[in-house]
Amino acid sequence: MASGETGRDAVLRCFTWADGHADVWRVFDDGGAFASVIEDLVAPWRGHDITKVCGVESRGFILGGAAACALGTGFVAIRKRGGLFPGPKLEVTAAPDYRGQRHVLQIQMRSLTTGDRVLLVDDWVERGSQATATHDLVQQCGASLVGCSVMVDQLDSAVRSTLPTITSIVRASELRT
Repeated sequence: MASGETGRDAVLRCFTWADGHADVWRVFDDGGAFASVIEDLVAPWRGHDITKVCGVESRGFILGGAAACALGTGFVAIRKRGGLFPGPKLEVTAAPDYRGQRHVLQIQMRSLTTGDRVLLVDDWVERGSQATATHDLVQQCGASLVGCSVMVDQLDSAVRSTLPTITSIVRASELRT
């Protein structure tokens, strides 16, 4: 990491395409880049009284856990059905993702309470299917999804209007091809 590198600089430097797929994993194995990205993900949300950060399996666990730590809040896991996840759960079937797959997302019922102000943190938002499903899960728990913070934003305006505020580090159109 160069001294003073922003999260934006880090994403643009670390991002690659591998076998036709977006590869953001290099952000995680570069400590300086990772720290810069986490700071840029949480900066717009400081002072918004966020009480919990949630993340969708799997990259959302990494980013969301680090963001929760940076904000001094708890982390709430949103799992895809099939993984070990003890206790009573709520679940929602997400609309098809960018690959056309529909995932059943789950949240432990005890992880959120009425009055929690939740921030969703993830690596990429393209169709918004997981963000929309997470919004539903958070509301079913009696909490409020205040916003979403992502590394890469590729969401169209129609879906964006159905979600709370979305902040991003870069737009997908800015990534090198």
